[in-house]
Amino acid sequence: MNAPPLHIGIVACSAEGAALCYRTLCAEGAQRMGPHAHPEISLHTHSLADYVACLDARDLDGVAALMLSSADKLARAGADFLICPDNTIHQALDRVVADSPRPWLHIAQEVAAVAAARGYRRIGILGTHWLVDSDVYPAALAARGLDYARPPQDDRLQLGRIIMDELVYGVIKPASVSRLQGIVERLKDDGCDAVVLGCTELPLVLNDGNCALPTLDSTRLLARAALDRALDTACDLTRAGTAR
Repeated sequence: MNAPPLHIGIVACSAEGAALCYRTLCAEGAQRMGPHAHPEISLHTHSLADYVACLDARDLDGVAALMLSSADKLARAGADFLICPDNTIHQALDRVVADSPRPWLHIAQEVAAVAAARGYRRIGILGTHWLVDSDVYPAALAARGLDYARPPQDDRLQLGRIIMDELVYGVIKPASVSRLQGIVERLKDDGCDAVVLGCTELPLVLNDGNCALPTLDSTRLLARAALDRALDTACDLTRAGTAR
């Protein structure tokens, strides 16, 4: 008898990015498992306002407490491991893992692994101003021997406004998409050969077809890594049981 896929727990933060991650797990799960099939999935989120208040106050301990609260609830719901489809709050993940009831996948590490596998060398970082200012992606990319570039300050402010005032609400404005495309073009001029969509809402408006650089879609890459973990570990458990 085959072992079932592992139960995926989603520690959500903003609605649009979490929804895209969930939809990807279900749709691509069916591609790999058969019609309508996907691993068991549970999702929990605190109010985005609670996270924003902590981020504005630079209170990463507060962010970590919210993440750990979600992790505890998801563990009680039966989740075997956890993912967070929000790049920004990964700043606090190292304050969570020691006390977490379940292991985590790290979104930036998964993106960096794909960037290295695809042969990219210098990655532009897009995301909220909290994320772009942080070490989340520089650390993950450097661990893979990859260089990176951050947008200049004016572009960071535009990014943050478009993400937090529009995209997290599902609002898509052509003028804003054009501004985001311009930021990518400037990163290309800065020597980047790919760009990470380091806000989980950015894949709603940017992709390989409308950008000057290849895109690294953090939302979908994390979901695919979670499917790999859920399905590959189930296969390993089946093989181990057969060996006994």
